[in-house]
Amino acid sequence: MSSLKSFIKAVRAAKTMADERAVIQKESAAIRTSFREDFTDSTLRRQNIAKLLYLFTLGERTHFGQIECLKLLATSKFSDKRLGYLGTMLLLDENQEVLTLVTNSLKNDLNHPNQYVVALALCTLGNIASQEMARDLFADVEKLVVTQNQYLRKKAALCAMRIIRKVPELRERFVDKAKSLLGEHHHGVLICGMTLVYDMCAEDPSLIEQFRQYIPSLVRQLKTLTTSGYTPEHDVAGLSDPFLQVKILKLLRVLAKDDPSSAEQMSDILAQVVTNTDSSKNVGNSILYEAVLTILEIDADSGLRVLGISVLGRFLGNKDNNVKYVGLNTLSKVIELEPNAVQRHRTTILDCLHDADISIRRRALDLSFDLIDEHNVRVLIRELLIFLETADSEFKSIMTIQTCIAAEKFAPNKRWHIDTVLRVFKLAGNFASEQIISQFIALVSNTENMHLYTVQKIYLLLRSDITQEALTLAGSWVIGEYGDELLKAGTFEEDEVKHEVNESAVIQIFESIMYSTYATQTVQEYVLDALVKLSTRISDPAQIERVRRLIESQTTALDVEIQQRAVEYSALFGHDEIRRGVLEKMPAAEIREDKKLTVEKKSTKSTASAPVVAKAKTETDILLDLMGGDDDVAPSTAVAGNGDLLSLAGASGFALPTNGKNGSTDVPVSSAAPHSGNNSINDILDLFNTTPQAAAAPISSQAPVVSPMTPSITSPVASQAAPTTATIYTAYNNNGLQITLQPHRDANTPDGVVTILVVFTNTGSELLSNMNFQVAVPKRQHVELRPISSPEIPVGGNASQALRVTAAKGASVRLRLRISFTKGAQDIVDQADFSQFPETLLA
Repeated sequence: MSSLKSFIKAVRAAKTMADERAVIQKESAAIRTSFREDFTDSTLRRQNIAKLLYLFTLGERTHFGQIECLKLLATSKFSDKRLGYLGTMLLLDENQEVLTLVTNSLKNDLNHPNQYVVALALCTLGNIASQEMARDLFADVEKLVVTQNQYLRKKAALCAMRIIRKVPELRERFVDKAKSLLGEHHHGVLICGMTLVYDMCAEDPSLIEQFRQYIPSLVRQLKTLTTSGYTPEHDVAGLSDPFLQVKILKLLRVLAKDDPSSAEQMSDILAQVVTNTDSSKNVGNSILYEAVLTILEIDADSGLRVLGISVLGRFLGNKDNNVKYVGLNTLSKVIELEPNAVQRHRTTILDCLHDADISIRRRALDLSFDLIDEHNVRVLIRELLIFLETADSEFKSIMTIQTCIAAEKFAPNKRWHIDTVLRVFKLAGNFASEQIISQFIALVSNTENMHLYTVQKIYLLLRSDITQEALTLAGSWVIGEYGDELLKAGTFEEDEVKHEVNESAVIQIFESIMYSTYATQTVQEYVLDALVKLSTRISDPAQIERVRRLIESQTTALDVEIQQRAVEYSALFGHDEIRRGVLEKMPAAEIREDKKLTVEKKSTKSTASAPVVAKAKTETDILLDLMGGDDDVAPSTAVAGNGDLLSLAGASGFALPTNGKNGSTDVPVSSAAPHSGNNSINDILDLFNTTPQAAAAPISSQAPVVSPMTPSITSPVASQAAPTTATIYTAYNNNGLQITLQPHRDANTPDGVVTILVVFTNTGSELLSNMNFQVAVPKRQHVELRPISSPEIPVGGNASQALRVTAAKGASVRLRLRISFTKGAQDIVDQADFSQFPETLLA
C-alpha cells in the first residue's frame, strides 16, 4: 500500500479477524522486503516506519524495523529525525543491544544548533536512557539545564530526572542547577524544575534541608497564582495555571514535613487556597485535593486540619463519582488524625452506601466501620444492618466480621450485643465465619443473666427461619445447653405477642432442621449434640423416646462422623446415670484476647506524597523486631491456631503448636462433654516423649503447675513429679515475674535434643494476666514451643511451659526470650538473652 492512510483504511475495512490478520501480514511482509532492498528514497523509508508505528499500536511484532529507525536519525532532514526519534522511543527500550548505536546520534543532536532537534534528543534520552547512556551524556544535559533557552531548559530538567534515577551518584551534579530552576519566572521551566526537585528530595531526603530556603518564594508564587486576575496564557477553566499550583503544593508538602517552622510559614496560604478555590470544576478539585494532602502531611494546627477535612466532605456531595471516591478514600486514611472532624460528615458517608457505583459503596462501607465509637454505635450499626440486608454477596462476609467486632468493642450492654449478633445471623448467617459463631457462644455462656433471654430469642428466630447456617448452629448449641431454662419459663412475650413453649415444639424445630435441604453435615452434627443434651433436660418420657428415635435414625447416615455420633449417643440411652453426668452443662467458655475477632487494621502514616495505609504489626513483625537484625538468630513462637512451619529472615522452619498461645486448647463448640484428665508435669513431658522420672524439680512444693491440656484443673507438682537434681537457671527476674529454666536430657533423649521446662513465678503483689512467652534460637537450631499452662498467674502462684531445642551435637544452646503480660492495668513487654547453659548440654 502506498501510504499509511490507505493501510489504516484497509485494516479498519476488514470484516473479520482473519481478514484483518491477512492485511497485516501482507503489509508486514512488504515492509520487510522493502527494508531488504537497497534504496536511498527517504520518503519510502519514512512511510514504512510510520506503518511500523501503527503496527506497534496494534501489538504486532516490529523488531525488524529498529535499525531503520536509526538510519532516519542520521539524516539531516527534520521530518525524518522526528519520525526516527519517535520510532526509537517506541520500538526500542533500554535493554536493547542496538541502543548503543543511538548514543553517538544523541550526542551530536544534543549539541545541534536547531533547538527543535536538541529537544527531540532530550525527549528520547529522557525516555529510554540506560545507565551507560546516562553516564555518557549527562554532561551535555547538565549544560542544557542552565542554558538561556527556556524551551530547552524545561526538557533538560525532565531528562536530568531520568539520568539521576538511573545513576543516583550523579544527583549532586544537578543540585545547584535545580536550585536555579526554582527562581525562574517562566511557568513551564518552573513546573519542570519543581518536578526535578521533588523527585530528588523523595529519593534522597537529606537534600530537603538544602531546598527549605525556597519555601517563602514558593509561598509567594502560590499566593500570586491564587490572587491574580485573568491571564489568558495560563488560564484553565477560570483558574490561573492549576498545573503549577499543584506542583507547588506537592513540593511544599515534602519540604515542610516534620518541620513546624516551615508549616507555620505556609498555613495562611493553604487556608486561602482551600477557602477561595472554586470546586465546581475538576481543575479546582485537583488543587483542593493537593492542598488537603499538604495540610494533613505537615504539622498544621487542628483548625486547618478541620478545614481540610471539610473540603473532603464537600467532595462526597459531588456528582462526579471519581471526586466522590477520592473523598472517601482520603477520609479513610485521615480518620485517625481527626476523628471528630470526620464524624461531622457521617450522614453523607452513610448516604454513599446506597450509591450505584460499587466502588463508592465499598469505600463508604470501610469508612463507616472506622467511624464507629461508643457514642454512635447504636445508630451506625442500625444503618449498617439495613445495608447488610440488601448488600451484594461480596460485602456480606466482611460485614459480618466487622459488625461483630464493632459490637464486641463498643456494645453499651450485653443484651444489645446479643441482639446485634443474632440480627447479623438472621440477615447473613450463611456468610458468618466459624469464629463469629464461637465468639457468640462464648459471649452467651459467660453472660449467665442473659441465658433465658437468648434462648427465647433464638427459639423464635429458628421457628421462623432455618435457612441461615450460622443462626442454626448457634441456636442448636444454645438450646441444647439452656433448653431447660426455656422450658421452665414456658410462656413469654415478644413484641406484645405471647408465645408458648413446650417440649414437643422444641424437638419439632430440631426435627425440621435435621431433615431440611439446608442442613449441612456440620448442622446435622450440632443438631445431634443438641438433641442428646435435650434428652437430659426434658421430663416427658414420650418426648425422650422421640429424641432417641431421631438420633437412632442417623445411625445409618452416609457420613461417617454423623453415623458415629448417632451410634455413640444412642448407646448412652441405655445408661441414664452416665448420660446425665456426661451431658451436664458446659462451663463458661474462656474469652481470650488472642482469639477475639480481628481484621487488618489501617494506620495512617504520612509520606511525601499522600497519607499511606500501613498494616498493623503482626506477630511475625514483632518477632523480627525482637531479633534486632541479628542474622544468626531465628525466632519461633506459639501462634494461635497455626500449626504450619514458619520461616523468618532466612531461618529454618519452626514447628508451631496447634494449641492457643496462652495455653488453652481449642474445643469444638458442639462438644458434648467437658475435658477431663490427669493434671501433672507428666502431661507436659509426654508431649515430647520424655519419661516421667525425668521431670523437673518443683520450684516450690506448694506451687501448682497446670497441664496445658486441662487448663481448668490444677494439682501440686510435688505430688506428681519425682524429685531430681537437675540444675535450675534463672533467666529473668523483673516486674514481679521470675522465669526459671530447667533443662533435661536422659538416655532416651536423641542426640542434639534437649527438653527445657520453663516455670513462671509471680513474685509481686498483683495478678499477672495475658502471659505470652516467645523464644528465638540461632537459625541453625530448631525450637518447638508448647502452650503455657495458664495465661494468668496469681500472687505467689506459677505457671509452666515446655520447649524442646534441636541442634547439632555439641552446639551451644542460646535463647532469646520475649515476655509480654499485663500487671494490674499496665501492659509490660520485655526481652532477655540467656546463654548460661553448660557447653556439655548437647554433648
